[in-house]
Amino acid sequence: MAKNEVIHSRDNALLKRIRQLQLSGSKGQKARVEQQQAVLDGIHVMQTWLGDTRLHSFITSSSAQTHPEIATLIERHLEHCPNTQIHWVDETLWSSISELENAPHIMGLIKLEQAKVGHQTIKGDVLILEAIQDAGNVGTILRTALATHFRQVICTTGTAHIWSPKVLRAAMGAHRHLHFYEGWSTNDVASNIESSLLATAMDAKDNLYSISKILSKPVAWIFGNEGQGVSSDLLAQAQQVQIPQNSEIESLNVATAAAVCLYETLRVRSSQSDSLS
Repeated sequence: MAKNEVIHSRDNALLKRIRQLQLSGSKGQKARVEQQQAVLDGIHVMQTWLGDTRLHSFITSSSAQTHPEIATLIERHLEHCPNTQIHWVDETLWSSISELENAPHIMGLIKLEQAKVGHQTIKGDVLILEAIQDAGNVGTILRTALATHFRQVICTTGTAHIWSPKVLRAAMGAHRHLHFYEGWSTNDVASNIESSLLATAMDAKDNLYSISKILSKPVAWIFGNEGQGVSSDLLAQAQQVQIPQNSEIESLNVATAAAVCLYETLRVRSSQSDSLS
């Protein structure tokens, strides 16, 4: 690999931009939206984006050029995307831009799509994240969504930014294959989703394992805030479903609840496919 000049200054413009993009909360989200970029950090999440033209820049340390996985990743990506930029950073500066300890020194910049203007009617299966604040929960749910073929994701205001570093790491590449709609209100959800709305509730009359007919058709699963759950406005619009569980447990983690519901949806449809074959 041809090597450009190594970055030796912590105040380098590229390193400053990377740190801005990695900020948590509203400051980081504002930087990512304004610059239409996000940071991928770590060899495994980088490998999931191999060959995607949105991955336009690699950042690696000067000492990592001999790392076999990094060399292979860069070489293979350049075969598909020859205009990708490679930036080399002095290894002593790596901890100033990466939170990963004892990991191969590799990160990338991806180009984000411009935020969609207006709200269109969405058909088919949909996953709705309502004010879920924990980045780890959001990323885990996105990973499960892709595994269960839910590719359309709506995030209401208050949900952790889906392009934040922690969400990206937890999702482990799922972002590449999902379609996102951000900043929706509860009214937007109620007005623009064509499929049946489903939400979990402890006191619901319907059991998750008794609604196979509903799950066999396109549905829109709603999962709410870690502390407050799904809002009363959306609960009123949705069919409420109970996840059976031991009464000694107050509730499930939202990512766990989402996994149970999404995999039950997948199981119902797989069973129907088997019966037809």
